[in-house]
Order: sequence, then C-alpha cells, then structure tokens
Amino acid sequence: MKNKNIYDVIVIGSGISGLNVANTLSKDKKVLVICKENSWDCNTFYAQGGIAVPVDESDIESHIQDTINAGAGLCDKKAVRVLCEDGLRTVRDLIDRGCPFDRDESGQILYTKEAAHSRNRIIHSGGDATGREVHKFLMSENTSQLLYNSTVTDLLIEDDICHGVRVWHNGELRNYYAKAVVIASGGVGSIYEYHTNSKTISGELQGICLEKGLELRDMQMMQFHPTVFIHSLGARKQLLTEALRGEGAHIVGKDGERFLFNYDDRGELSPRSLVSRAIFEYKKKYGGEVYLDLSMFDKEFFKKRFPTIYFNLKDLGYNLPEDRVPISPAFHYAMGGIKTDLDAKVPKMKNLYAVGEVANTRVHGANRLASNSLLEGLVFSKRAVKSIESEKFDFLVKEFDVKEESLVKSGDKEIKNELRTLMWDSAGIIRSRKKLEDTLIKIDSYLDTDIGKFLRLRLKTSRNIVKSTIFQKESLGACYIID
Repeated sequence: MKNKNIYDVIVIGSGISGLNVANTLSKDKKVLVICKENSWDCNTFYAQGGIAVPVDESDIESHIQDTINAGAGLCDKKAVRVLCEDGLRTVRDLIDRGCPFDRDESGQILYTKEAAHSRNRIIHSGGDATGREVHKFLMSENTSQLLYNSTVTDLLIEDDICHGVRVWHNGELRNYYAKAVVIASGGVGSIYEYHTNSKTISGELQGICLEKGLELRDMQMMQFHPTVFIHSLGARKQLLTEALRGEGAHIVGKDGERFLFNYDDRGELSPRSLVSRAIFEYKKKYGGEVYLDLSMFDKEFFKKRFPTIYFNLKDLGYNLPEDRVPISPAFHYAMGGIKTDLDAKVPKMKNLYAVGEVANTRVHGANRLASNSLLEGLVFSKRAVKSIESEKFDFLVKEFDVKEESLVKSGDKEIKNELRTLMWDSAGIIRSRKKLEDTLIKIDSYLDTDIGKFLRLRLKTSRNIVKSTIFQKESLGACYIID
C-alpha cells in the first residue's frame, strides 16, 4: 500500500477506555485515537460521582458481592472478580501516576457511598467532577495522534479479519489501517428522548457490528439514572450525581414525603432501577413533580463538594442547597453491548477489540452498580493492551476502496427525533410488549424508507434493543416489563 494511513493500533473513542488503551500501549507503537468531535466530548468527561474501587484487599469480596447483587443474577462472576481484583491495582497505579483525587486534611483519599454499596468505596475528584478531572489527567499523559471531528462509517472487515476503519473527516472519506482496532465509542444515549450522555453517543458502532454479523449481548439492559434535571433545552440533561443521596439528600414528593420507603426499605440508597421506577410510578399516580431535597447540606460544603451541580443549576435560577430541584429519571448507561471475552477481544473476529460502555463482558449484569463504569473502563482497557502486546499480528495486505453510501439524507432528522420519543415511550423505564411490538413495526418501516447510513445504523441498534426486550421472558434488573 502506497501513501496510506497505517498504524499499529487504532482506537475509536477518547473517553477513559480509549485514552487508557492509547496511554498504556508501549511507546514504540504508532497509535491513532479517533474523536467524533472534540476529545472531551465523551461520557467520561461528564461523569460526576466517582470511581468505585475496593478500599483494600479485605474489601474485594464485598465489592464483588455488591456488584453481583446489583446485577440481579446476570453478572459473569469471573468478570466481576477481574473488575474488583484488577481494579484495586489499576486505580492505585492511576493515583501513583499523579491523577488528582479528593483528600482530607491529612492527605488521605476520601471515600463516599452510593446506592447498593455496602460501604464507602467511591473515590472522587474535583468534588463532583471526577470524569472531567480523570479525562484531563489522561489527556495530559497522551502522546498518541488524535483525529478530531471524525465519525467512523465502517469497519474494514474481510474473511473475519478487521483491517481498519473508514472515517468521515472534514468532508471527506478516508481509510485508516491497523494491526488492531479497539472500539471504545461509548453507549447509545442519543437514541433516547431524555438522557445524560454526550451528544456524540448515538450507537452507530453497535449498528456497524450488527451489519458485520458481530453479536450484541444484553441490549435490553439499559440503565436509567433516577435523579436528572430534564427541564433544559439541550439534548444532554443535567445529571444530579448519586453521591448526593449517598451523602444525605432526600427524594420527596410534592408534600415533602420520602415515598421511596414505600417501595424499598433502603429508601434513597436502593438500586437505581428501583428508584427510577418508584419516581416514574409516583409521578404517574399523583401528578406534579418529584424533587431532590438538599436542604440538609451546609452551603459552603455543598459548593465545595458539588461545584458542577451548584454552578450549573445556579445558571438556571436555582439557589442550592436551599431550593428543591425537580427530578426525573433519564437514560444513563448501556449494560448491553458488543460481546467480548475478558481480554476485550470480539469473538470470531481477528484484530478487533471493544472496551468500556460499548462492550459487554457481563460485568454489570442486569443493573450496573453505581460508579463501576469508570473502573470497568480502566481495568478492561489495560487487559486489551496486554492482549494486543502479546499478539503476533500478520500485517495487513488487504486494501479497501474509499467509498461509502450517502451518510445523511433529507428527512433523517425528523425520523431521528421520532425514534427518540419511540424509544423513551416503549424501551424506557417501564415497558410493555404491545408497545415494543408496535415500535418494532415502526422501526422496520423507517428502515424501508430512503434514509442515510448514520440513521440506519442508529435504527438497527434501536431495533436490537427492542427485540432483546421482547425476547426477555420476565423482568430482570433494569429491564422491567409489565406484561
């Protein structure tokens, strides 16, 4: 191949998983990190709560058990053990490298508690800006090439070998080739009407994998965060971290009653799926708003511990912690994703890996334990690197044409917005098979129309979520079906 873009490793995505792959690879590797827009426009950057990690070796078994309990029987126990055992070493390494985490006056790392954890084990940075601070740190370590404003349109696959990717970059198509491709593109947030995700997260890579015959697993398991401020104009809604409740905030009805105890004796610290359903059902039964009551916090403490929330809501006219904040559940995290093994390899495909939210190792099962997501990104990205470094790749000999079908067509935006409403109504917090079947018919009708490739990929990912839910025989974890 003459004058082609050839790399050792291509990483799709610049969140915690993608950057950690790039930073952990040996420095003699030529690495390209593909960013859909800016490097920071990823879910990692907006993560608030922290990183769940065993406090020490004696806490590993408890963290494992909490993760399995939250996962409602769908977790792979080997994957969970890898997460917690490797996680302790991986986070210690991150701290030793200088990543800034919040500490007390004596210099000890601060731990907080979130729902379904049996003890305080969540470390945080910048108060409620953990994702942003970790992302800034990983970017400061990065020496790999970053390709901005670039959307992957296809995986270059032939004979079950992934040779690289096709990218739409600054108005032109380009092929990039590599010995290994790592998908770290995140979840599916933008296919839902209400979500907390970066606007760049829309499930296209999952759709590409479906078209290539690669397996998506557990796509019915979509997690909804219970405490989100949705009364804003932007597509990404304002997350109100679970750490607020871990440190004492209350969820109350219009008359101030803490109604969660009617659903579960853990109240505000019940698993996310239970809290989301309780709020959803309460609002449907009684009407009006449900609120997050923050009045128990000292104002100066609140500004220091939760600065992101304080200043973002101040700009919207709220005086915190005095004012109650209206909340609603919103889509937050995909437990389902591209099936991988515990080394992040995609089965039945050479040279292809997936890490982070886009992947499915069954470490989260049917319901992700709070703040396990950043830990997963760190742990399995390192395992992917170890696997890549140990492989003896036959270098690429296959060259692909640089051509692509129409990516966007007129009318796509209208269908995209209709899809978001459909997915929220049918594949949201509480689901019925009749609505799901109607949505499946509607999605199929969209797929039969003249649409661009990006919308088709989004529709195929959505279709897989809907079908997976229909095939789910009974409610489990985050997948709650009423009929």
